[in-house]
Amino acid sequence: MASVEIAAEHERILREIESTDTNCIGPTLRSVYDGQEHGLFMEKLDARIRNHDRDIERMCNHHFQGFVDSITELLKVRGEAQKLKSQVTETNQRLQNDGKELITSMEELKKCRVQQRNIANTIDKLTHCLPVLEMYSRLQEQMSAKRYYPALCTLEQLEQTCLPRAGQYRFCSIMAENIPKLRTHIRDTAMSQLRDFLESIRKHSDKIGQTAVKQAQLQRSLDSSLSIQPRTLIGRRGRKEAMAAATESDGSPLSEQDSGILDVEDEDDDDDVSGAQELVDFSPVYRCLHIYTVLGLRDVFENYYRKQRRKQARLVLQPHSNMHETLEGYRRYFNQIVGFFVVEDHVLHTTRGLVNRAYVEELWELALSKIVAALRTHSSYCDDPNLVLDLKNLMVLFADTLQGYGFPVSQLFDMLLEMREQYGEILLKRWNITFRQVLDQDNYSPIPVSTEEEYRHYTSQFPMQDPELEKLPFPKKLPFSEFVPKVYCQLKEFIYACLKYSEDLHLSSTEVDDMIRKSTNLLLTRTLSNCLQYAIKKKNVGLAELVQVIINTTHLEQSCHFLEEFISNITNVPPDTVNATKLYGTSTFKDARHAAEAEIYTNLNTKIDQFLQLADYDWMASPPAGGTLSASDYLIDLIAFLNSTFSVFTNLPGKVAQTACMSACKHISTSLMELLLNPEVRQISIGALHQLNADVKECESFARAGPVAGFQGDTLLLAFSDLRQVRKGGVRLQASRRTCKLQ
Repeated sequence: MASVEIAAEHERILREIESTDTNCIGPTLRSVYDGQEHGLFMEKLDARIRNHDRDIERMCNHHFQGFVDSITELLKVRGEAQKLKSQVTETNQRLQNDGKELITSMEELKKCRVQQRNIANTIDKLTHCLPVLEMYSRLQEQMSAKRYYPALCTLEQLEQTCLPRAGQYRFCSIMAENIPKLRTHIRDTAMSQLRDFLESIRKHSDKIGQTAVKQAQLQRSLDSSLSIQPRTLIGRRGRKEAMAAATESDGSPLSEQDSGILDVEDEDDDDDVSGAQELVDFSPVYRCLHIYTVLGLRDVFENYYRKQRRKQARLVLQPHSNMHETLEGYRRYFNQIVGFFVVEDHVLHTTRGLVNRAYVEELWELALSKIVAALRTHSSYCDDPNLVLDLKNLMVLFADTLQGYGFPVSQLFDMLLEMREQYGEILLKRWNITFRQVLDQDNYSPIPVSTEEEYRHYTSQFPMQDPELEKLPFPKKLPFSEFVPKVYCQLKEFIYACLKYSEDLHLSSTEVDDMIRKSTNLLLTRTLSNCLQYAIKKKNVGLAELVQVIINTTHLEQSCHFLEEFISNITNVPPDTVNATKLYGTSTFKDARHAAEAEIYTNLNTKIDQFLQLADYDWMASPPAGGTLSASDYLIDLIAFLNSTFSVFTNLPGKVAQTACMSACKHISTSLMELLLNPEVRQISIGALHQLNADVKECESFARAGPVAGFQGDTLLLAFSDLRQVRKGGVRLQASRRTCKLQ
């Protein structure tokens, strides 16, 4: 059994050796040598080798004939192969000989192909490089010509399109490195030009504004009917629309050749006034705006522009400290403001968003507050009505000019109405001086006229209607003095001065009429009234002068309705219009006349007192020995004075003369009564009573003579009735005392 197992094991190992790769046979053989029967195994291996040899021999014998046949065929093929080889060698030799020229031609063709390819590559590279060089050359030309916006566009095209196509070349790298520098240079140069532009328009805003104001003035003179409507400057809208359309169509500045401010000093003051915008070249603004837009810095540019213009606005709106001294100061101030806002209005309409309506309105609101404050301050220093009137005309033109550009100017007209009150006060002060000069220079005597021309001259100055006076032959006298026509003319001049201020204020006829009437009332009730009171109550005014004042004021009072008609004619407002202001001239002249009358009464009594002070009664005088006792000398002089004074009262209204006469008589009676009843007079003789009786008779004789017409019966004698009763009582008392002594 052991031998069988060993034989089976050897058989397995042999099969494994036959079927296993020689690389893996080592472990198999090791298992054989590990055992003790390797000799038996070697015998088995030899037997197996012999078996395989017999199989190989048997197979070789079986295929030998085929092998011999194959060798025979192979020998035959070798001969044919030798022949083919010689033929191939010959053919190759002939081919080599014949292909030498072709090879030479192919080498030449290869070189040509290489050259052609190089040329094509060169052309392709030059095709991409030449536009770069041409564009860079164009860029240099544009930079030299200072055409920065096209240069920036060229720079953008060079950077974005041409350089990427050209490839990596040294000159391209140099160009690429220079592009940021060129862009910075363009930006800085554009900003520098903008600064120059801003500085230039700040310096020339006066000239720009002056041109715009002239243009508005020309527009108003061409069509005065537009004076109550917003004014549109000639050609302004057309130019704005054209410029705006040009800007929006291609997004580029209107003209690269326009740069800076035109030479405004060379502008002639011709009748053909050019537009204010034509004095200014706005291309630096457009150019800088487009450049900063392309650079992506539009917001930076807008903020810078607005900030600088706000600073300039504050400078423009700051008036000079002596602006109020001359009209030229105001004109320059207004022209600068107009010039500033003309520029802003043009920029608003010709750029897309650099400034907007809200920004311009904000600036205008600031300007309005500053202007009103400055005018309120500086106009308060003015005391010349002509300067105020010129300032008003200048302000109206200023407001109309800016209104033509679409700016609201209602506050300016409100300021003009406020200044109207100041103008009225200045006029009142001026006319106060004028009235006082007229009153001081008047001779308070009726005006003598010798010829018809003189008469017509005075009647043309003062509306007088006196048919009886006209019938009198020359020479004759007008009842009033020079004061009347002069005052009446001055009243008309004052009304004209008020009317001048109301012109072009866009007021209705009713408002103008009301304004003139109120101002005239102030002149009458305050200024003229005070002047008349001054003339009446000043020292050394005689009764004759006061009488003439009464006559003058009477005629002026009668002329008040002519003043009403005069105002209605120049304002085209009927005097009977509802709510129309009435003139207070009648009451003014009445008050002045009453004051003069009171002053006459006072002065007359004062003069009587002066005469009475000369009275020197001897209250213990002896009775007269015989004959008629004459009146006292002082009383005779007083009566003579009264007669001469009342003779002047012939032209006075009857009641005034009568009142003055009655007042004088009563005052004489009262004064004599006071002398008689004076406590210091303790005793009165019959002689003194006789002298007093003679004086009373003289007074009664004066009263009976009727120094002033109009008294009925013995009315004037009643003034001395009390004195007569006291005198009679004294006489009876003295008689009774004498009787007692005799008894």
